[in-house]
Amino acid sequence: MVEALHWQKSTYSGGAEGNACVELAASPGAIHLRESDTPAVHLTTTPTALARLLEGIRNGAP
Repeated sequence: MVEALHWQKSTYSGGAEGNACVELAASPGAIHLRESDTPAVHLTTTPTALARLLEGIRNGAP
């Protein structure tokens, strides 16, 4: 049985209503990301890879 993902809106979405938000969901060993205007399409990554991406963004990596 596949469990439904619990999607949470990013705090950086500013609380806007409508379809202009990034949403995240966690499952064992994976993080799922989607854009609220296309909820059927989502990316899946590992927590480590996402942490490295966010660190690079914060540090201005090319």
